[in-house]
Amino acid sequence: MKTLVLASQKGGAGKTTLAAHIAVAAELAGAGPVVLIDTDPQGSLSAWWNSREAKAPALAVVALDELAEKLAALAEAGFKLAVIDTPPAITAAITQVAKLADLILIPTRPSPHDLRAVGSTVDIAKDAGRPFAFVVTQAKPTARLTVQAVAALSAHGPVAPAIAHDRVDYAASMVDGRTVQETDAKGRSAEEVGQLLAFVQERMSGKTKSRKKETV
Repeated sequence: MKTLVLASQKGGAGKTTLAAHIAVAAELAGAGPVVLIDTDPQGSLSAWWNSREAKAPALAVVALDELAEKLAALAEAGFKLAVIDTPPAITAAITQVAKLADLILIPTRPSPHDLRAVGSTVDIAKDAGRPFAFVVTQAKPTARLTVQAVAALSAHGPVAPAIAHDRVDYAASMVDGRTVQETDAKGRSAEEVGQLLAFVQERMSGKTKSRKKETV
């Protein structure tokens, strides 16, 4: 089983939205079964999952001090991908989770303030000795700042070629436990998510097949 961790010091960068979208995209692509793990005390990912009607992905309730053992048990149970959402702050908890990642994905909005804040997250990934990559989120189409952000980030690590643009459909789809690939499978946002999943799979060198919704 591969483990993808979404981490960012900045709140509002889109970690929870991306975690949900990547997990669903993997299930739709036949790369499951996928399990979501919510380590953010705010519980936004869990709330989204609880409002979801579809049976996959699964959600695992895990105490941080039992995370390593739980991941091993989930792998033994046949899950192919675990997607972990983390709190919007640099804490010992994130460091603990980072050590278990096959890839740490760092969502970053294309603003100077957000770009300055990525350093601490990168430090955690490096200290944990785990691979990481950036993904630009909430970008304005054709905005020069987006291109500049990609260039700035690429000096510090790999950047996903897929950019999550600032569109209403991302937020709207999360209201009732769905994703853009389910609300508009042929839309631009759905295409972005598909491209991001392909990038993540390539970075983790793993592909994974689909299962029913369950709490484990």
